[in-house]
Amino acid sequence: MEKLKVATAQFENKSGDKAYNLQQINDLAAKAAADGAQAIAFHECSVTGYTFARHLSKEQMLDLAEFIPDGPSIQRLTAIAREHNIAVLAGLFEKDAADKLYKAYVCVDKNGLVAKYRKLHPFINPHLTPGDEYVVFDLLGWKCGILICYDNNVIENVRATALLGADILFMPHVTMCTPSSRPGAGFVDPALWHNREADPTSLRLEFDSLKGRGWLMKWLPARAYDNGIYVVFSNPIGMDDDQLKNGCSMVLDPFGDILAECRQLGDGFAIATLTPEKLQQAGGYRYRKARRPGLYRDVIGQQHTSEQKVVWLDNK
Repeated sequence: MEKLKVATAQFENKSGDKAYNLQQINDLAAKAAADGAQAIAFHECSVTGYTFARHLSKEQMLDLAEFIPDGPSIQRLTAIAREHNIAVLAGLFEKDAADKLYKAYVCVDKNGLVAKYRKLHPFINPHLTPGDEYVVFDLLGWKCGILICYDNNVIENVRATALLGADILFMPHVTMCTPSSRPGAGFVDPALWHNREADPTSLRLEFDSLKGRGWLMKWLPARAYDNGIYVVFSNPIGMDDDQLKNGCSMVLDPFGDILAECRQLGDGFAIATLTPEKLQQAGGYRYRKARRPGLYRDVIGQQHTSEQKVVWLDNK
């Protein structure tokens, strides 16, 4: 396995405006490729927009969603990958021939679709169908996995993907800056975003607080460290419908250390070099080798009734 240069991006998407979003993806991919990146990852539903979908009917969702790989957005992403000689990972809503709807995330290269993943725990719209499988695929000599946003909060999903051989886990999100039962959580006032050039300090204080990055740092490094994998976290910045998101797209190594992070208050990307040696040097590699599945196979694998009910909070 050779070194791999991976970029993680952030941008302010427009709800339902695929042409605009794909142009932003193109522009950032071009710049990242010029800086030597071999792959670039964008956030959940980066092609379609995300938060506005909570208001859409099934008919509206079907109009927004596309077939994969035959839909126009996959063709456009492939053209971007081909033009700039860079693998592109991005998200959109998917539909199938039976009119089932999914939250999908894809990896494409110059030859077309490399991998497709369907979110296991979708909740933005009641008409979405949960995915039912993990995905591990080859990319430039590395084994890669994908888990979308909430999927990463169920730690068994991360462990399972690592046990299936993933060296790199792509974690596309639309997260942070929303209310929660945890201390310190809450919305960030959109007025701070619109006034960011005159007063970046007030916005940065909110973005880096427990509403945003402070919460992220409680769990994201642990996912990388415990499993001994590289993590590529991508998240939008700016307004997503009526909710403000704080970016902080970053790449972490198997020690849980941040290799690169987007810190600008706007569209951008960060590039990190991934080296294979760390995969076996990190503690997570030893921990996986030391497992005794016989102790907990029946505990972890037992059937249970989910009590989860996710309520999407409006910014009102």
